[in-house]
Amino acid sequence: MKILLKTAMALSLFGIAASPAQAQFPNLGSLLNKAQNAKKIGDGLRSISQEEEIKLGGDLAGMILGAAPLVKDDAKQRYVNELGSWLASHCSRPDLPWKFGIIDSPDYNAFSMPGGYVLITRGLFDQMRNESELAGVLAHEIAHVERKDHLNALQRSMREQALGDMQQYFRGPGGIASQFTTALLAAGKDIYTHGLNKGDEFDADRNGVVIAARSGFSPFGLVGVLQTLSGQSDTTGRALHDRTHPLAAERIDRLDLAMGTQFDAMTGVVDDLPSFVALRAPPPPPPPPAQAKPPVRKGKRRG
Repeated sequence: MKILLKTAMALSLFGIAASPAQAQFPNLGSLLNKAQNAKKIGDGLRSISQEEEIKLGGDLAGMILGAAPLVKDDAKQRYVNELGSWLASHCSRPDLPWKFGIIDSPDYNAFSMPGGYVLITRGLFDQMRNESELAGVLAHEIAHVERKDHLNALQRSMREQALGDMQQYFRGPGGIASQFTTALLAAGKDIYTHGLNKGDEFDADRNGVVIAARSGFSPFGLVGVLQTLSGQSDTTGRALHDRTHPLAAERIDRLDLAMGTQFDAMTGVVDDLPSFVALRAPPPPPPPPAQAKPPVRKGKRRG
């Protein structure tokens, strides 16, 4: 392949067109293209800086929020951010600018983006029976960011499209960079529609359990969520989750094997807190004050 590239450079230096050579060797053009693509693939394998990862995650988060905005409930958004930040402080990448939110979608799902962006749907949030279950879901997504699962999947997708030079994306808008951004966001949309591979999901389950336990929550919170989903008859709300994750029953079996009895003796962990109980089922608003009835006029009836 290096010989082919040197040959092409020599032809160019001597002012000789490449077309006669291609006429004699019709596969030469294809081989040269493959050589150029190989360079792009090599570029795609380079390490992405944390600053670049955060930029990419912000763009992907914007893509999801464009389809499903944040729920307009400041108390819930604040709670999820405080809980998520506490969990993230117990992972191996606490220095990321972590951001958490509830998006207005009836589906049962959660998403994470490179750089520390985590979103949970309103539909899944409403299924949480206690705080340790919410902690388990958020910790699973934190584990994906910790391991750079989505970033690695995007790089694989770019390499398959021979668009591995991610520098084009980070150079900013306009020209080739703009086209690359479109391709990258399209790849991101495909990942969030079809999900990561099963191995990544099983690993995030195991690592998420550890993050939750380190943070003082019951390690069985995620298992509780999966049990709810596995027994859920609402296949409409579960459709996206089942399309983007292994089946809940399979995840429970894998977690059971991985956890064994090593967490059974844990003490002092939290299942629920009164603050989450109040958040999940706030008291009904007080009834409006009773309106005074107008006085009854007394007088003679006209005949």
